[in-house]
Amino acid sequence: MKVMTEQLREQITSAHRLLVKVGSSSLTNSRGGLDPSRMEQLVEALVAVRERGQDVVLVSSGAMASGMKPLKLKHRPRDLASKQAAASVGQGLLVGSYARLFAKHGLTVGQVLLTVEDVARHDHYRNALRTFTRLLELGVVPIVNENDTVATHEIRFGDNDRLAALVAHLVGADAMVLLSDVDALYTAHPNTPGAEQISLVSDIDELEVDVETGGSAVGTGGMATKLQAARIATSSGIPVVLATAEAAAEALAGEPVGTLFLATGKRRARKLLWLAYASVTQGELVLDAGAVRAVTEGKASLLPAGVVAVHGQFEAGDPVKLVNEAGQVVGRGLVSYDSNDLPAMIGRTTHELAENLGESFDRAVVHRDDLILARKPKS
Repeated sequence: MKVMTEQLREQITSAHRLLVKVGSSSLTNSRGGLDPSRMEQLVEALVAVRERGQDVVLVSSGAMASGMKPLKLKHRPRDLASKQAAASVGQGLLVGSYARLFAKHGLTVGQVLLTVEDVARHDHYRNALRTFTRLLELGVVPIVNENDTVATHEIRFGDNDRLAALVAHLVGADAMVLLSDVDALYTAHPNTPGAEQISLVSDIDELEVDVETGGSAVGTGGMATKLQAARIATSSGIPVVLATAEAAAEALAGEPVGTLFLATGKRRARKLLWLAYASVTQGELVLDAGAVRAVTEGKASLLPAGVVAVHGQFEAGDPVKLVNEAGQVVGRGLVSYDSNDLPAMIGRTTHELAENLGESFDRAVVHRDDLILARKPKS
């Protein structure tokens, strides 16, 4: 516990910027409406962070839950149209409540609503970064949520947990705090006899826990989505704390509550994190065995000579999958050519292409700086 206390304080209190995510069930009462006392407790904890001179970005669920009471909905809606209606009504109530509570402390909030497309498309991703950067420069507390009201498919971004991890990296957060209705990670569901609390996770890939049970009736997230978010963040150099919302003040002060996930990787370039976790691939390149070795072991760029097939329609700059001849994913990369140009280049050297087609063809299909390898399965 002493080791955890020291590590937790160092990770949290020395952070220049914190990303905090709170779930719906932590903000609402038993009837599904917003709970003013819970929201006030959370805001006071966040204000204390700001008073220490730290930036804070809040990813807050709760829009859909907030809209249930005004619409006289007794249960969380299942159809998309009702979900969107509840989110439309509830988002204004949610942000309005935050605005009033932060205003008491002289702080201004700014609403940032994101869709999957905003992180799946690189140009949208850059636009979101500009918005966050300016808000933080102006001293504003960004309140982030998925833009449920314009979703074109089932509203499941990863229950805002995955969104929080992506935003944490986008804004350059030094640590992420996930606030939930569960006080920590356990070896099994907390109600399971013999389940033990896990205080410190040095490597999330070494975990052996049962996270099959879902979340509450009000929220949609379960422990599985939180572990996914923690994996994204920690593998990108961002430590994560999982704690109950009631212990927000303690968690944000670096006290030994909840579960601390230590960072296991180095901070990646924003482009590579987007490529790994947020992008939607537009096509697929099949690599021969030599190209697979060069890319995975030699950390080389992918050259036309190593490509044996091209699938899908894409343009230069789009994300594509790299697979071996057995169909196993090797990695992802930003392709340098349009799909219409690549078939004629398959198996040819860049020198040959430059001689026959011009110097502009003397380049890699996927440069190593625009490539990220797939995770190797545990042996």
